[in-house]
Amino acid sequence: MVWPGRRRIDRCVGGDAIRCVRRALPVARCLPWVLVVALVQGCGSRPPARPGTADNMAYLYGQEASSMEFRARVHHLPDQASVIFFSLRTRDLLYKGDGDGPPFRASVRVTYEAFSDWNARTLLDSSSTLVHDTRNGPGDDQELIGRMDLRRNERSSFVLRITAHDLNRNARSTVLIDVDHADGGVRQDFLPMERDRDLPYFDDHFGGPIALRIHCPRYAGRTLLAAHHPLDQRLPTPVFTDQGGPEPGVVPDSSFTVQVDAKGDLFLDLVRPGCYHLRPDSARSDGYSLFVLGAGHPYVADAQGMVPALRYITSMQEFDRIRNATDVRKAVEQFWLDAAGDRERARAAIRAYYGRVESANRYFTAHVEGWRTDRGLVHIIFGTPTTIHRTARGEVWTYGEESNLMSTSFTFIRRSSPFTANDLVLERDPLLKGAWYRNVESWRNGRVLQN
Repeated sequence: MVWPGRRRIDRCVGGDAIRCVRRALPVARCLPWVLVVALVQGCGSRPPARPGTADNMAYLYGQEASSMEFRARVHHLPDQASVIFFSLRTRDLLYKGDGDGPPFRASVRVTYEAFSDWNARTLLDSSSTLVHDTRNGPGDDQELIGRMDLRRNERSSFVLRITAHDLNRNARSTVLIDVDHADGGVRQDFLPMERDRDLPYFDDHFGGPIALRIHCPRYAGRTLLAAHHPLDQRLPTPVFTDQGGPEPGVVPDSSFTVQVDAKGDLFLDLVRPGCYHLRPDSARSDGYSLFVLGAGHPYVADAQGMVPALRYITSMQEFDRIRNATDVRKAVEQFWLDAAGDRERARAAIRAYYGRVESANRYFTAHVEGWRTDRGLVHIIFGTPTTIHRTARGEVWTYGEESNLMSTSFTFIRRSSPFTANDLVLERDPLLKGAWYRNVESWRNGRVLQN
């Protein structure tokens, strides 16, 4: 999927619009007879319940996903000020006229709600802004970017729920964000932006080399420590083994320094694949990280990119044969044709499998691509859970009714990492062996299971 440009918000009531200009973004490429389904990040078709252990948050990872893509991030400024940046796609909004032709108008209400933690139900703060956009007819899909001021307690962290409500269509999408304590964390002090324009990026992971301007006014005039860590190519082990997910490597292959100018900007060229980690000083290991991942990330860009994730459902001998084939594309096609028995079933299996790979990249990418994480592994093999309960400690995924002894559950524990806050590790269990092999065998027979 591609969106060819960005443009300004025509009107933003109660918030500030950011002037937007066109920017070309990557196109997802795939096999000619394969339609890879690109899933959207942070979407839900219904307004979620407030954070709490009893709330089902399966909508965050695709359950009942809506057609509206909504992204948001928080950036801390000096003096207890913070800003919420948000992004909408014009293709997802319903534009209405007055019955006599153009102009056509879209209206979206963006609301944030703050809670003290994941278990809290008492609202600490809330605010909303109304976004209006006008167009005269069908046009290119573009990105609308806006901002809202956020009142922040300097002494404590909190959980933020940000919801976009398309008033014409009555559709909603939601993003949940942990807001760092100003002195306890530094990741949200940094905002990646276009090099020459005041347009933020909504992800710290990129699919290729890129030149960035990083806005960090808290460190204006300072010299920061920087290091490059190579990409981790290891895969998680099956869900029933006694080995956990691989620890992120902490030893860099190179170190350097970067200078923040008087305006609070630093300029960084991300050339090599891997993790670029910035730290304010040598006394602490945590900081802010940027990642250059596989070509086209989060998309599966070509036949070569379809091979690695096949390791989850192939033997080592099969995997090596596909990986080392003279014509990799033909080898991948043949694997799925042999599994499914005919081209139509093969297409359906490919759409499902690589759609899950791409959605895993969107939701679960940490120090590695999302499909390489424990949550990505489970998401690809088992699909979207029936229920997800999320706390500060981690997440519990359940497939089937929670009260049913035949249901399958996975517990993911948040792992402290200097590079990312999105690193969760599965508590593996030998009792999951049967469920694992049933689902793998279903994939190998071309059957798509949604537990």
